[in-house]
Amino acid sequence: MNAPSYQTVRLARGRHASRHAGVCVMELASMLAHEPFSDRARSVSPTIGAFLRTYNDGLDDLRRQDLYPVAAAIVGTVARRAVERERVNRCLAFARQQGAHFPARRAALGLATPGAAGAWAARTALEAGAHDEALSLVGELVALSGRPSHWPRLADPPRVLSERVQASHALEPERP
Repeated sequence: MNAPSYQTVRLARGRHASRHAGVCVMELASMLAHEPFSDRARSVSPTIGAFLRTYNDGLDDLRRQDLYPVAAAIVGTVARRAVERERVNRCLAFARQQGAHFPARRAALGLATPGAAGAWAARTALEAGAHDEALSLVGELVALSGRPSHWPRLADPPRVLSERVQASHALEPERP
């Protein structure tokens, strides 16, 4: 029996011991990067990774599949500290835009790390039901690495892209 590949896996909740047991979006990214199977790929930004680990696990199975193309987009996003700081700030701003409130002073300092800011933004998106906005945030975070994305028009979530394709086909005249 063949081992599951990035082409045949289905995204699942949680961390997995091997790709035979399933994969989350971060584990898929490690496969695409040709790194050891892990939910902490070395080539992925820690802020983006924290966001996606939390977001992947909070989604229902259908919406989780929207993250499949995200795995390719995030490979190679690891960057300098200044870029990660900007990603942290963008995650915190996103959470505020979704209606989250900062904790008291000292506790708010803990949110200034890549892991905490990414996870907090993901939890906020899940609570707000802001799926398209969450995918757009990932697009913004990827763009901060200053490299072209593997996912065309990453700022447009897959659902929005499919709606645009359907709308454009509806406008086209029928061909004989």
